[in-house]
Amino acid sequence: MIGVGAGVKLMEQAVYPKAHVLNRFIAKLIDLFIVVAADEIASPVGFLSGLAYILIADGFAGGRSIGKRLVGLQTMRLDSRESAGFRESIIRNLPCGMAQVLFAVPYIGWIGSVAILAFEGLLIIGNEQGRRLGDEVARTQVLDAGQLAVPD
Repeated sequence: MIGVGAGVKLMEQAVYPKAHVLNRFIAKLIDLFIVVAADEIASPVGFLSGLAYILIADGFAGGRSIGKRLVGLQTMRLDSRESAGFRESIIRNLPCGMAQVLFAVPYIGWIGSVAILAFEGLLIIGNEQGRRLGDEVARTQVLDAGQLAVPD
């Protein structure tokens, strides 16, 4: 039993409804088209710019990558009820960045890349709040835009 004077602060974590899974996949597909286009237009610099986009995309204004903005989603920090910043975006998108790096390695890398993306996709579907591994580590959640109502 923890006493009042123990100095332990319990952080209240809000629970929000899961964003529509199909919308999340469509948004990620749009973002992946941007990554592939960057790679095709300006190879090898395009690979690095695509990787940078994957990592920082959710840190743009309102916690929205281009795909999320078009579909109507946003990435929120659970601890502060604010939009995700570049720090949270990099942390939550490290698995996707690793998948892109692995994809550059023929055969074995392709299998590893698909395995990472499939695992993350299964977590989105199976988790009650739609939080994948990157979201758990970064303490973020993807919501339908405007879903977060902050009481005054």
